[in-house]
Amino acid sequence: MLRKLFLLAAVVLSLPASALEVSSLKTNHLECAAGVGAEAPVFSWVGRSSNKNGCQSAYQVRVWCEGSLVWDSGKVLSDNSITVRYEGQPLQPASLYTWQVRIWDNLGKASRWSGKCSFVTALFAPLEWSAQWIEPETTEASPILRKEFSIRKKVQRAVLYATAHGVYEASVNGRKVGDAFMTPGYTSYDNRLQYQTYDITSMLAMGNNAIGVEMARGWYLSNMGFVGRKEFVPNFEGSTFAFLGQIAITYTDGSREIVATDGSWRCSTGAVLHSAIYDGETFDARCIKEGWNKAGFDDSGWNDVKVADYGYANLVSQENGFVRNQEYVEADTLFVTPAGELVIDFGQNLVGSEEITFKGKAGQTIKVTHAEVLDENGNFYTHNLRSADAASQYVCDGTLRTYSTKFTFYGFRYIRLEGVDASEINLSDIRAAVRFTDMAPTGGFSCSDPLVNQLQSNVQWGLRGNFVDVPTDCPQRDERLGWTGDAEVFARTATFNRDAYAFYSKWLKDLEADQLPTGEVTDIVPFVKGLVGAGHVGWADAATIIPWTLYMAYGDTDILRRQYSSMKRWVDCIISQVGDDYLWNTGWHYGDWLFYSENNDCAGNSAVTYTPLCQQCHFANSADIVARTATVLGYSDDAAKYNNVAAKAREAFAKAYMTPSGMLVSHTQTAYTLALVYNMVPAECRPLLAANLDAAVKRYGHITTGFLGTSHISTVLTQNGYNNTAYDLLWRQQYPGWLYPVTMGATTIWERWNSMMPDHTIPDNGMNSFNHYSYGSIGDWLYREAAGLKESMPGYKTIEIRPHPGYGFSWMEARQITPYGEALSRWSIGESGELTLEVEIPFNTSAMVYVPVTRGAEVRIDGMPAEYEIEDGYAGFGVGSGHYVFNVR
Repeated sequence: MLRKLFLLAAVVLSLPASALEVSSLKTNHLECAAGVGAEAPVFSWVGRSSNKNGCQSAYQVRVWCEGSLVWDSGKVLSDNSITVRYEGQPLQPASLYTWQVRIWDNLGKASRWSGKCSFVTALFAPLEWSAQWIEPETTEASPILRKEFSIRKKVQRAVLYATAHGVYEASVNGRKVGDAFMTPGYTSYDNRLQYQTYDITSMLAMGNNAIGVEMARGWYLSNMGFVGRKEFVPNFEGSTFAFLGQIAITYTDGSREIVATDGSWRCSTGAVLHSAIYDGETFDARCIKEGWNKAGFDDSGWNDVKVADYGYANLVSQENGFVRNQEYVEADTLFVTPAGELVIDFGQNLVGSEEITFKGKAGQTIKVTHAEVLDENGNFYTHNLRSADAASQYVCDGTLRTYSTKFTFYGFRYIRLEGVDASEINLSDIRAAVRFTDMAPTGGFSCSDPLVNQLQSNVQWGLRGNFVDVPTDCPQRDERLGWTGDAEVFARTATFNRDAYAFYSKWLKDLEADQLPTGEVTDIVPFVKGLVGAGHVGWADAATIIPWTLYMAYGDTDILRRQYSSMKRWVDCIISQVGDDYLWNTGWHYGDWLFYSENNDCAGNSAVTYTPLCQQCHFANSADIVARTATVLGYSDDAAKYNNVAAKAREAFAKAYMTPSGMLVSHTQTAYTLALVYNMVPAECRPLLAANLDAAVKRYGHITTGFLGTSHISTVLTQNGYNNTAYDLLWRQQYPGWLYPVTMGATTIWERWNSMMPDHTIPDNGMNSFNHYSYGSIGDWLYREAAGLKESMPGYKTIEIRPHPGYGFSWMEARQITPYGEALSRWSIGESGELTLEVEIPFNTSAMVYVPVTRGAEVRIDGMPAEYEIEDGYAGFGVGSGHYVFNVR
């Protein structure tokens, strides 16, 4: 701690009330929440003021249901602006709610009322479902279903609730409902099958109406897992297409009506002849049944559906964002490879689908294959996709159409076109739709070096590509699974770049649903039966690490409360495996997956870390997290119990795995990193371990860590006095290192340090993804340490700015939209060596700003000289909200 801190005096300007405003309203962390359950939702907002040191002293919330006021909080004296819970009349199902807020600042001035934010409620109980599950005839082609109904009175509100075995796209009167893809999403289907909530009021017409549903296999009915199976092997209850839906209509006279799935629905097949997650999609435009989803269509030749009894027990409302086309990338170049292949390069490895506007001849078939890279000869490379076909086939009908897949997605930079000549292709008619889950962008990083800027771009594109409803390991091959280890190491980087609270919250519910009775957490979530195991170090610790990460990033204790049982069960599972020595050293584990290794390693240079050492570190850390969680939630007995567990685990580690000289049984970068980041040794031993870590890095001259060490090594080096070594790791442009793929033209993060060799040859190792976000966890160090922006209390209620400038950079900045608003840390070094640190602290927060100084340097704050004391090379200043510029010369 600094011996003396200097709190900047408040600079309060006399400004009109209009200088205080409220925006960015959210319900349950979403801007437009649909499917809000019966539990009282949580409201949040962002205040802004032109005054420095501004904070909220009170708020007032008003909520309406279908136009009627159902809650007025009155003026509440509180600075809470991120987790205000609804306390009005009981929520009603299938209803539209709107709310707004105004706030008072610390000077007693009130803002204007905010704009209104809306949310639609879900169905609250199984009894509210009147729909029946229906099954179309099972064929290879994707089924389409329809139903006509009449509207004879003026509609006040109409809400569609829908779900499926498979994936579906609903339409009303010929128009697609919403703009989502891949609904109902990927969950632990036997335990949690999501249904979606859509406000379709504006889509209905007086008189006859029609609802249509198109379906495909999706995750539910595709073979999931890297086993190369082509025949379908069911993984969940119900191995055929099924759909459930109902429209709840409320008329202006107060009456209600339900239009629901039942035996009167009709079914046929449409133009999607085949669709599966790994293999792709075949679309035959000649099979389009024009008008099939509009009123008046003749479906007399269609088939009856079969009514099934799957019940409603596993149905849950979707509360996270939808998968949507978030942006588009135009085709960059069209060329012919040395092998004679017609290929288009989009210039960016991405996830989604191509969009091709093309007329063609009736019966002409265009086959589109997808690849991430070209091989060393410049030819199209798909070997790393393994058994995944990853191909679209479009059969033309002679009409100008835009072709794209609806029910699957691909990972690609390049597409290969077959069945069409180059002379028929207009590059401006081809683009790629980038498809991933709705998560507002929240973080930005940039600096003076273009390679590092490209690295940050690769981190963000890796996130985009692997956040398609679940956090996947990779988006292109026969895998695309929710590996817990990958999700855990990247979580903190993800929460900087995107508002990922709702995304992870949904996935963690599936993690708990799939957790074994023993408490073991499955390696992948949702779990694919018979594919992999459970209870493995680093992977299973996602159960504790991710909830705590979300709490620190967003400040909402709900995530801890919901996951607490799961967190405890995992730690209790470990406790059940340890003996009197308190060492967790049993079972098979992935260990420090993908660590640096050498072939024919007679010299012992491969960086193998003793797996029980990794286990012990994670055991202590997970127990510590549970103890901290119990403290937050007020469970004092549990807090004492798990604090004791963590202490015993650390004591056992020091006895079993560390010598008196600070050497560990594994003299690897990962071993020292884990021991330091998880506080496994007494404080007096930390300098010894840090020096050994620094020596281990310098011995190789590069990074050697795998999954368990990579996300922490740079932070550990910086926080233990070896920041220059952390920067050396960043700057390395050879294999292995973060900038090596960048120099090789990578536009996403690779799975391996050497996914491609310097001569562009690609190792044939059976597991080689060019879009794998795990090593992108370096982003966390760039934002929090190099640029120096981090939270010091949950949700960024208090902020720490502590940059590490220099080391070859002339400037660097990190920006983040915190739950309270945008925070900024930007440093630059002038030609004369003067340091400028520019910071932005959001309204309703405060910060400690640590400015790097040397003794005798002059420090100015907003142009005014400032007194300071130095500790560890920094001068500390406490500040309130506002914009500040620190100059050091």
